[in-house]
Amino acid sequence: MVDRLKASGLVGEVSAEFAGTMVLILFGCGVVAQVVAGGGLTTPPGGLGNHDSIAWAWGLGVTLGVYLAARLSGAHLNPAVTVALAAFKGFPWSRVAPYVVAQTAGAFVAALIVRWNYTEALGTYDPGHTIKSQGVFSTLPANGNPNLPVTEWGALRDQIIGTAILLLLIFAVTDLLGTPPGANLAPFIVGLIVVAIGMAWGTNAGYAINPARDFGPRLASFLTGYRGAWRDQYGNFYFWVPIIGPLIGGLLGAGVYKLFVGRFLPTAEPEPTGRVPTPEP
Repeated sequence: MVDRLKASGLVGEVSAEFAGTMVLILFGCGVVAQVVAGGGLTTPPGGLGNHDSIAWAWGLGVTLGVYLAARLSGAHLNPAVTVALAAFKGFPWSRVAPYVVAQTAGAFVAALIVRWNYTEALGTYDPGHTIKSQGVFSTLPANGNPNLPVTEWGALRDQIIGTAILLLLIFAVTDLLGTPPGANLAPFIVGLIVVAIGMAWGTNAGYAINPARDFGPRLASFLTGYRGAWRDQYGNFYFWVPIIGPLIGGLLGAGVYKLFVGRFLPTAEPEPTGRVPTPEP
């Protein structure tokens, strides 16, 4: 097994990142399509879920994607995680670009599958493929709600804070020198972190907290009929916000962990040399 893992090298790692991120988006964009497009056609509207079901499905998508990819790649599934690990944990910078490309490609393919599967619902709910259902695939300031006047700058602030929380807690959960969850429960705990962020930080910008999660599906939606995919409900170019914000926030959160917690933890020490029992006379 060890030899096989070594032989897979970078190809196996990026393959796992692709597959893990694809699973994440299949559940994430899938649940939003169900709630928004499918739920918008029920009588009364909203019969197929709400914000809480969206938050839970995104969190479970993260958990399942991490379980799928972790053995081969560490299951970053997020360029903000990859960059933060390179900056603070010694992850090779030469692998950052391949990981990011694989993550974005996995998100893109998953979004195409969701777009195809929900063709009828999306076409009936929003025949013009407008901002009304764009949120199925990519985030918007205030989730596209014009009654909450969040600008792209307010959304950028939100994405920095949300991703900083994510990386602060991911570093805590995965630090073997701290109190990491046992029994292979770390992916489940990371999923719960995403659920909590969605429930507490989902209003201002839809908690993308992941450049690949937003850009891949945004590109997929643009190529399949959403001509305004790059803009928000005000007509402003918005696609850069869920890219730049998470990258900044990830570095900030990882830095906060190192500054306030990581540097104070005891360092790993070698196990004491064993003693050969003295035979009884």
